[in-house]
Amino acid sequence: MRSSLAPRFQPAGARVVPLEEVRGEPAWAAGLAGFAKDHRWYEIVADTLAADFDCRALVLEDERGVAHVIQPLFLVDQDVLATAPRWVQQIASALRKLAPRLLKLRILMLGCAAGEGRIAGEDEPQRQAVLAAATEALAGAARHDGARLVVWKDFPAEDRPLFSGLTSKSGGAYTKVASMPATRLPLDFASFDDYMERHLSRATRKNLRRKFRATRSVGLEMSAVTNVADVVDEVLPLYEQVRARSKLQFERLNREFLLQLGERMPDRTRFFLWRLEGRLVAFSLCMVHEDAIYDEYLGLDYSVALDLHLYFVTFRDIFTWALGQGLKTYFSTPLNYEPKLHLGFSLVPLDLYAAQPNPLLNALLRRVLPWIQPARQEKALQRFANAAELEA
Repeated sequence: MRSSLAPRFQPAGARVVPLEEVRGEPAWAAGLAGFAKDHRWYEIVADTLAADFDCRALVLEDERGVAHVIQPLFLVDQDVLATAPRWVQQIASALRKLAPRLLKLRILMLGCAAGEGRIAGEDEPQRQAVLAAATEALAGAARHDGARLVVWKDFPAEDRPLFSGLTSKSGGAYTKVASMPATRLPLDFASFDDYMERHLSRATRKNLRRKFRATRSVGLEMSAVTNVADVVDEVLPLYEQVRARSKLQFERLNREFLLQLGERMPDRTRFFLWRLEGRLVAFSLCMVHEDAIYDEYLGLDYSVALDLHLYFVTFRDIFTWALGQGLKTYFSTPLNYEPKLHLGFSLVPLDLYAAQPNPLLNALLRRVLPWIQPARQEKALQRFANAAELEA
C-alpha cells in the first residue's frame, strides 16, 4: 500500500489488518503526527506490550487499494466490571464461582492501549471519514476475533462533534459514557512560588511549604534525561510499587518499553530522576510536545516516599523544569484526583463509546453501561469546578 492523501477523501473500503502491515506507510505516520503520542508510541506498545495487547489498524483505502488514513486499534481481554460499584463487584464475584468468565470479555478497542485515544487523520474531513467508514469494518472484525464489545477508548471532549453520528438516536449504535478524565494546569506563572501565591488556597500553600521544609535538608537531587538505559533496573521497581497501589489498572509497562521510548522517541521523552544519597527514590516519565508537558507515569520508593512527600516534590520539580523550558500547559493522567483538586488542576474530559455487535445485547448495554462507567465511582471528580463538562 502506498499513501496518497487527499483533503476530501471518500474511502472505497475499510479493513482491519495487523499493525505490522502498515508500518512505513506515509498515511500511518501522517495521521498521528500532530499528537504527543505519534505513530512511534503505538509501535513501541505493539513491540513491547504484545503479551497484553494485540495491536491492529483500521485502513481506509481508495478504489486502487491505496491507504489514505490508518486508525490504530487493539484487542484485549478485560473485566468490564473493574470500575463498577463495590456492590456490583460483590455480586459478580459470587456469580463467578459458577461462571469464572462472567463479564470478562474480549474487546476490540479503538485508540491507544497506553493513553488517550486519537482519531487518525491530517484534517477534520479525514477524521470524519474514519468514523463514517468504521462501523461495518469493526463489526466484521469483532465477529471474526470473537470480540463482545467494540469500544472507542478515552477520546477527548473536543472530538464529541465527530462522534455525534455514532451516538445519535436516529441510528447510532454506540453509547457514550464518561471515562476517567485527565487533568490540566496552565503554566502562566513566573515561578512555583508565584503559582502557590496566585493559584492555591491558603491552607494548601501552608501544607505544601510544611512538606517541602521537611525534605529541604535531606539532599534530594533531580535530573532530566531522555534515556534510562543505564538505570532501567532501578526505575522499573519504583513504577511497580506505584502500580501495585492503584485501584484501577490497565497497561503494565516493562523494561523494554522504557528502553524503546528513550531510543525511538528521544525528541519527546523525558525521564525525571530523583536520588537520595545516590539511591534512586523517584522517577517520572513525561512526554513533551509543542508547548505542553504530559506527566504519564510515576515511580516511588515507598520506604521513603511518604516521609519525604515525594509525590509533591516530583510535581514541584517537573513544574519548575517546564517553566524553565517555556512550556505553557501541564497535563497529568487520570487518577489521584484528590491532590490534583487541591493543586488547582482542572479536568480534561475523556469519553468511551461502546457498542455490542448483537442489536439485542446492545440494547441491554445501553441500560447497563451508565451504571458501571469509570467516572461514576470517583467522588472527588464532582468537586472540580468544571465537573459538569464530564457529561456534556
